[in-house]
Amino acid sequence: MTAPKISDDPLYRLLRENKVSEFNQRIAAGEKADLTSCDFRHINLCGLITDKLDFSNSYFRQADLRGVDFSRCDSLEGASIHGAKISGTYFPREVWAEEILLSLEHGTRMRYRS
Repeated sequence: MTAPKISDDPLYRLLRENKVSEFNQRIAAGEKADLTSCDFRHINLCGLITDKLDFSNSYFRQADLRGVDFSRCDSLEGASIHGAKISGTYFPREVWAEEILLSLEHGTRMRYRS
């Protein structure tokens, strides 16, 4: 497992700069972002539209994920949400509640059930 990266992807940079609305608009316009294995520590992602985005192996330690709907993202497999704010967050049905809790409390990487 590699360490989470701070990518040079311009759309990822928008999220790091707290420009979630602009990110959503550009994704809706058809731009593509590589968000796999990215570092989202301490970032406020409230309002993020995650449809068809791949967050596998990403790191969300202490990020603000309140109200984010990950149910239509391509993947959260291997992601960690240690200490994140997750009130109202909707996770993919393939991720068991136990996996979410272990990741939230201990930083484990979430696994999808088969």
